[in-house]
Amino acid sequence: MTMLQQDTKILIVGLGLIGGSYAEGLKRAGYEVGAVTRSPKTIAYALEKGLIDSGTTTPTADYIGRFDLLVFALYPHVFIDWIAQYQAWIKPGALLTDVTGVKGAIVDRIQSQLRPDLEFIGAHPMAGREKSGVQNADCGIFHGANYIVTPTDRNTPEAIETCMELGRILGFARISTLSPAAHDEMIGFLSQLTHCIAVALMNCKESHHLVDFTGDSFRDLTRIARINDEMWPELFALNKTELLGQMDLFRREFERLRDAIAADDTDTVREMMRTSTLRRSFFDK
Repeated sequence: MTMLQQDTKILIVGLGLIGGSYAEGLKRAGYEVGAVTRSPKTIAYALEKGLIDSGTTTPTADYIGRFDLLVFALYPHVFIDWIAQYQAWIKPGALLTDVTGVKGAIVDRIQSQLRPDLEFIGAHPMAGREKSGVQNADCGIFHGANYIVTPTDRNTPEAIETCMELGRILGFARISTLSPAAHDEMIGFLSQLTHCIAVALMNCKESHHLVDFTGDSFRDLTRIARINDEMWPELFALNKTELLGQMDLFRREFERLRDAIAADDTDTVREMMRTSTLRRSFFDK
């Protein structure tokens, strides 16, 4: 049994791309959706487009206390500060979840500081766009994407199932559970490392004149180099140990390939290519 009955009232805290996309998907599914965010223009846009039923830029006890499920789509440090400042206003028995890209530095801290009558369970929608802001919100980005729930021993079975049901309602294709530590290892490789590679590649050469000559391979490889330079450094710092380990792993393999090419070691180059082709094939199924 989950708490996601049709009369469940859901509050989105932070109405950017992901928060706005959650709001749109949940509103379409028939839920009452409210929002708290900093910009009056964002609230006005979301109301005009029918993404939310109500919204405010100034949290109040009366407003926050209406909601049964709260989804936090905030930068990690803002999320922590928000809980410290406003958790007294949250409805007793409410469930809290998030969309944060790191868990080890967040989940325990939030769970430790919450009132005993509240429960927080981490989640990470593996979806996004290179453009930010609620004006780019689109719940279609979740369809076919992966969704990771990160329970701890402080979470109840009901909360875990509710969080997974939230992913199903939003249309995610694959819903998984990982510990916060396992999540951060996986994300360090699959997401943070790949963003670092794209950023480094774009920093190698001034690229304005290259636009006239590039093919799809360069465009595909650097799509994620259009990056939020406020959010990502915070995520990198919070997962620094794991990310540095993944960067060292990549560096060793890149140097292995470079050394093989330098030594005319075609056998090693071909072996690495066969391995990469096989491993990439699993992503196409």
